[in-house]
Amino acid sequence: MSWRSWRASHYVAAGALTAGMLVWAAHEALPSREIPLALPIVVTSAYDEWADTLGRGEMLSDVLERAGITGREYTSFMNATHALNPRRMQPGLIFEVRRLKGASVANRIAVRLTPDKRLSLARLGGDSGWTEIVEDISWTTERLRTTAVIQSNLYDALDAAIPDSFLPSRQRVGLAWAIADVYDWEIDFTRDLRPGDRVEVLIERMQSPEGERRLGRLLAARVEVGGAPSFAFAFEPRPGQTAFYDERGRSLRRAFLRAPLRFSHISSRFGGRFHPILKRWKTHEGTDYAAAFGTPVRATADGIVTEAGRNGGYGNLIEIRHANGIRTRYGHLSRFATGLHVGQHVSQEQTIGYVGSTGLSTGPHLHYEFLVNGRPTNPQRKDAGVGEPVPASLKSAFNSMRVSLLAELEPTVPPPATPALGAAAGAAREN
Repeated sequence: MSWRSWRASHYVAAGALTAGMLVWAAHEALPSREIPLALPIVVTSAYDEWADTLGRGEMLSDVLERAGITGREYTSFMNATHALNPRRMQPGLIFEVRRLKGASVANRIAVRLTPDKRLSLARLGGDSGWTEIVEDISWTTERLRTTAVIQSNLYDALDAAIPDSFLPSRQRVGLAWAIADVYDWEIDFTRDLRPGDRVEVLIERMQSPEGERRLGRLLAARVEVGGAPSFAFAFEPRPGQTAFYDERGRSLRRAFLRAPLRFSHISSRFGGRFHPILKRWKTHEGTDYAAAFGTPVRATADGIVTEAGRNGGYGNLIEIRHANGIRTRYGHLSRFATGLHVGQHVSQEQTIGYVGSTGLSTGPHLHYEFLVNGRPTNPQRKDAGVGEPVPASLKSAFNSMRVSLLAELEPTVPPPATPALGAAAGAAREN
C-alpha cells in the first residue's frame, strides 16, 4: 500500500470514529425518552341501576315503561313471567332496574314478591325474550327479649326502647299490634295503661343474608298494669294452631273482643250524651270509636250477619247475631267488606267493613252497639266469656314450655351474649 492510500484510509476511519462519537455525545446530552404507552381503560360501571316504586293508581306497565320496556318488549316480558300478577300489585312495591349504559331498554328487573321470595327477569340477547328466576330468601331465626316502660302508649314505649338495629320502625309497629292482639280480651291498651306500667316480650327475630330484620313470632309476654302482671305464653294445642295462655294454662281468648277496632280511641261512651246533630240529649246506646276514614272494622265474635245496608241515622250498618241472644251493631261505615251479605257466617276478628261517616255523623268514627235479648248493654261491662284452656292431656307439655319461656322472658342474670339495647331494653339469644 502506498503512503497516499494508507493516509486516505486512516482519514476515513478517523472521520467515522469522530462522527460516531459525536452521535453518542448528542444522545447522552438529550433527555432520556421512553416509548409512550397507552393508559389502561378502567370501566367503573357498565350499568345504570336504580329503584322504581309503584305509585298509587299506577300499573306494572307504568314502571316497565320508565324502564324502556314497551310494545313488543312488554309483550315478551309478560310472556316470560308466571309469578308476577299485574292485577295483584300493591302501591309501594319497589322494583330494582338495571340497564346497560347507553341502552334504551332495561336488561334486568327484580322485585321482592314476599319477605321470602325475590323475582328477577333478565333480558336475553337479540330477540330471544326474557327469562324468569324466582329465588327463595333464607332467613335465620334468633330469640330476643325486650322491655319497655309506658309513658303515653304502647307503641311509643316500644319505639323508645327498641333501636333500629334491633327492629326497624315498621316492625316495631307490627310488634305493638301483635302484643295488643294477644291481650285483646284482657287489656284495653287505649284506656288501661298508665305511665310506669311495663311490657316485657320474648320474640323471634328474622334476619336475611342482606342484613334485613323483621319480626317473627311472639313467644311470651308480661304486661304489668297498675302493678298487676299478666302473662301470655304461646303454645300449640293442635299442630299448626298457636294460642296464648296465662301462667295457669287458661286461654287469653274470649268469646267477644273488647273492641271492634285495633288501637282505637273511645270518643263517646255508653250512656246519655248531647247529640251533636240533633242538638238534644239522647241516650247513647253504644260506644263510639274515633278512627281514620277506611280503618278496618272487626267482628267482635263469631256470628251470622242479619243486616248489611243503609239504616237511617246509622248510615251503613251491619248487625250480627251471636249465641245466647246477643247481637252487635256497627254503624256509620264507609263501605262493607267485599262479598259481605245477609246470612253469611263471620268469624271473630274478621274484617266486615270500614270506618266512615255515613248517617247522622259529624266525622269518621264507628258506632258499636252490644245488645242482649234486644236490650242495649255496655260492652265494657259485659262478661266476654271464658276461652278453652290447655287440654288436660297437654298440661304437662305446657308447663314444661312455660318454665322454659319464663326463664328467657325474665332471666335473673342476663347472659353475657345479650345484645345491648340501652337502659330500657335487653335481649337474650337462643342457644
